[in-house]
Amino acid sequence: MPTTATSNTRKTATATKATTTRTAGSKSGFTADERAAMKERAKEAKSASGEQDLLDKIAEMPPEDRELAERLHEIITKAAPQLEPSTWYGMPAYKRDGKAVAFFKPASKFKARYATFEFNDSAKLDDGDMWPIGYALRKLTPALEKQIATLVKKAAS
Repeated sequence: MPTTATSNTRKTATATKATTTRTAGSKSGFTADERAAMKERAKEAKSASGEQDLLDKIAEMPPEDRELAERLHEIITKAAPQLEPSTWYGMPAYKRDGKAVAFFKPASKFKARYATFEFNDSAKLDDGDMWPIGYALRKLTPALEKQIATLVKKAAS
């Protein structure tokens, strides 16, 4: 059966509608918070003011997250000054060669019950066949600050 202009038009319209629905609505599989983080990541890729972006993001945080993020920033920049402060998906991050090594995920970012301090695969934390890369964080004690500094030094080496 030969194809007609009408059947081709219907096929194109159907394909376009399916694509629009998948990427624009909730059927994309991403939450509104996740889509917002991806938009922030695209904006970050164009920005050249890494540390200022990080400080701005910290300033926007609710007090509980802001307190943790400010102290982490001090610990990390002292422990590993070679890491570049920046943002990554709208979160404070510390990069080497443009890749995030460590980042702070505030509890408010995805409405979680606790913040996390995490490392990416570019962190040099390998220890056998399994090692931790993320830590739930509710408050910082002197012992935890020392542990974080040690981990960051190792990750940045």
